[in-house]
Amino acid sequence: MAEGVKTAEEKAAESRRGPARRGGPPHMAIGQPTEKSLNFGPSAKRLLGRLRPHRVKVGVVLVLAVVSVTLSSIGPKVLGRATDLIFAGVVGRTIKAPPGTTKQQVIDALRQQGRTTYADLLGNVDFIPGQGIDFEALGQVLLLVISLFVVASLLMWAQGWILQGVLQRTMFDLRQEVEAKLNRLPLPYFDKQPRGEVLSRVTNDIDNVNQSLQQTLSQLLNSLLTVVAVLAMMFWISWVLALIALVTIPISVVVTGLIAKRSQKLFVQQWRNTGELNGIVEETFTGHGLVKVYGRQKETEADFKRKNDELFGASFGAQFISGIIMPVMMFVGNLNYVVIAVVGGLRVTSGTMTLGDVQAFIQYSRQFTQPLTQVASMANVLQSGVASAERVFEVLDADEQEPDAVSPARIEDPHGAVAFEEVSFSYTPDKPLIEDLDLSVRPGQTVAIVGPTGAGKTTLVNLIMRFYELDGGRITLDGVDIRDLTRHDLRSRIGMVLQDTWLFGGTIRDNIGYGRPGATDEEVVAAARATFVDRFVHSLPDGYDTVLDDEASNISAGEKQLVTIARAFLSDPALLILDEATSSVDTRTELLVQKAMAALRSDRTSFVIAHRLSTIRDADLILVMEEGRIVEKGSHAELLAAGGAYATLYAAQFAGAAADLDEGAGAPAGADGIPELAGVGAAAPGPTGGPGVPAPDNAVTSDGTAAD
Repeated sequence: MAEGVKTAEEKAAESRRGPARRGGPPHMAIGQPTEKSLNFGPSAKRLLGRLRPHRVKVGVVLVLAVVSVTLSSIGPKVLGRATDLIFAGVVGRTIKAPPGTTKQQVIDALRQQGRTTYADLLGNVDFIPGQGIDFEALGQVLLLVISLFVVASLLMWAQGWILQGVLQRTMFDLRQEVEAKLNRLPLPYFDKQPRGEVLSRVTNDIDNVNQSLQQTLSQLLNSLLTVVAVLAMMFWISWVLALIALVTIPISVVVTGLIAKRSQKLFVQQWRNTGELNGIVEETFTGHGLVKVYGRQKETEADFKRKNDELFGASFGAQFISGIIMPVMMFVGNLNYVVIAVVGGLRVTSGTMTLGDVQAFIQYSRQFTQPLTQVASMANVLQSGVASAERVFEVLDADEQEPDAVSPARIEDPHGAVAFEEVSFSYTPDKPLIEDLDLSVRPGQTVAIVGPTGAGKTTLVNLIMRFYELDGGRITLDGVDIRDLTRHDLRSRIGMVLQDTWLFGGTIRDNIGYGRPGATDEEVVAAARATFVDRFVHSLPDGYDTVLDDEASNISAGEKQLVTIARAFLSDPALLILDEATSSVDTRTELLVQKAMAALRSDRTSFVIAHRLSTIRDADLILVMEEGRIVEKGSHAELLAAGGAYATLYAAQFAGAAADLDEGAGAPAGADGIPELAGVGAAAPGPTGGPGVPAPDNAVTSDGTAAD
């Protein structure tokens, strides 16, 4: 989403944490594509190392590949024997000689006639004068060749079937590992990562790794084995022609290396830009309402177009440059073919090679250059896959949250006593937020936290949840340091309702039941009734079985918030945290929900973050925070009487409403503009300049609606 549609809270949080970088953890600075090129060798080695748990199957694949390639490589040599039989039959039939004439006699006669070249040619031809093609021997050779190729194909099919199973299991394990890793990453990691970028790494990049390995691994293995086997057969037939064919290797290596080096950076850019583009799309369409409200469609379209152009440029450049490899290799292979054909023909005419051997060698030269061309053509796919693998490895290598205690403590009888002891915390080392904070909350107390945006209210409760680790001091729950508890044990005792409601795709029943796995339908309905969800559920076509979409757009914002409150109600926590939990409901429903909250808060400790101060008048303790510090604490009446920061906030909150009432009634501005003003100290001036703030008891009118 464009910067202009960020809320004040997001901007304040960003100023504390520092700007989030798109596309990767801080040390990678993704978003500057040319900063670091792909470390191909180690990353490829690490990727292949993930096959180690399946080494037995990989060994079977290797054996099958060796046997298959060996049989395939023998085929051309045997087929050359068939060519020799045909050529010998043709030559034998064309030679007219008396019966009983031998091959050597024919050759000697040709030399006497001065036909030396023809005599040299026939020297390596196993013919019988006057006899045609030996079809029986030819049939046996062809049957052997067919058998070799059929067996080789079956073995190659078995090899591919086993290898695909290994690759799919490896990708399954990788996805599982990444999912588990995401659950172990601390919240600050996600603060610096757009959600679209994280999603791209765990979906697009893993899929690309999978496809790349599927397309290249089997083919790469067969190609390399084919090169070795064919090279051995070529040296067996003619070491001279084999040396000529070997010239292809250094040329291929040099060409591939030069081109691949230039395309590596472009592939890294391609997948980085893909992740960043996904981040823009995810943010834009998640907040499409705000984009339209503020008329920022053109800006978001411009951001999308800019990043899409960058992705197009990187993708086109990577594919174009790496795509040059194959035609260059084909050109080198064709030159090699021409040279071998010419030299082989000369050697046949000189009698040093048979026609069948030259034919077999030409086939081998094709088989030799073809794997090299295939390996070269796979370079772009392989580089793309390794580039994606490196992005996945960055997630796997990210610093994890501190591990739970080896011998964790347990709270057998929780009461909800919370204590902050000299707590210090900051999102960035150079911007201290909370310093030397001391606070003690007795079991069953309701603690309200108020203050301006960015004061650290939400940070305080996040520290209780251990979403962030402390820089100093400690927080205890019932006298036990929360770091001595497992995170699961700690959070299982805490219920939390956020201002930013989040519902999962599924039924309303499932979303409420998420608060306590195993809850019965009766318990879910009871929680819904207690939080007034039951009132609107019956107006829906399927009641509690109404399916919510991914954004729960088929119910209102206030109804969504009621469902999240019901979820917390069902969990029956020892410690309850409410972060602007009624911000999206109407005033009358808010009063009803507050009654439900009062029942929910009974006999348990509660932390309530609120901006509407009328909602926290009955809190046992109110904390006023500014810049990470608690500047005031006390009850509602005590803080008003003190005439400090709380009284100023309270007066300011009602000033606008009072001024509107005065103007509408034609009353003069003054202290009487708010009939309920109480003179509680000059330090808290009233909305018209006079002393005092609205009295707490009159903040709600007689009909039950809140004055604010």
